[in-house]
Amino acid sequence: MYERARKLWPEAEWIEDVKLREKVLAVWEYALEHSVLSEKDLEEIPFTMLVKDCRVSFMTHKKAVVHVAVQAAREMEKWFGESMPIDMDALIAGAILLDVGKLLEYARDAEGRLVTSPEGKLLRHTFSGAGLAMKFDLPAKVVHIIAYHSKEGDMAKRTPEGYILHHVDFMTFEPFKDHLW
Repeated sequence: MYERARKLWPEAEWIEDVKLREKVLAVWEYALEHSVLSEKDLEEIPFTMLVKDCRVSFMTHKKAVVHVAVQAAREMEKWFGESMPIDMDALIAGAILLDVGKLLEYARDAEGRLVTSPEGKLLRHTFSGAGLAMKFDLPAKVVHIIAYHSKEGDMAKRTPEGYILHHVDFMTFEPFKDHLW
């Protein structure tokens, strides 16, 4: 079950809570079924349209966020221990689902080119991703991470997991946008 999602996200196996892992995969499977994007597209399309000639794919960026966030969380656990407990399952689930809403932001025009869908023009991926997570009954802590990981969360309080993912997402984006190399 959820074979396409499992193939895209072997990192889901890092989630110890089996029910949470299955819900994360169910969200991705649903998004794939309702997207014009294929798994191949996700490996090829740029992760952002805000960087001219971006050569980093959607999945490369997403996987980098998951891996960097896990390493950052492990270091924080090592240094801060119980002073700042980190829910690794929520962090990993949130990292995998951070941009799942983007799958619903695309449509194809008459020539088959990818364009922003009508829904994508109205709702950014933070909202659609949070909605998908709620549809599959993910914990509020994970929905919070998805909803507030981008600029929409700048006026809100974030959990430790949310802060980690917010900063990792931006530190793996901003250098491409504002690079000096």
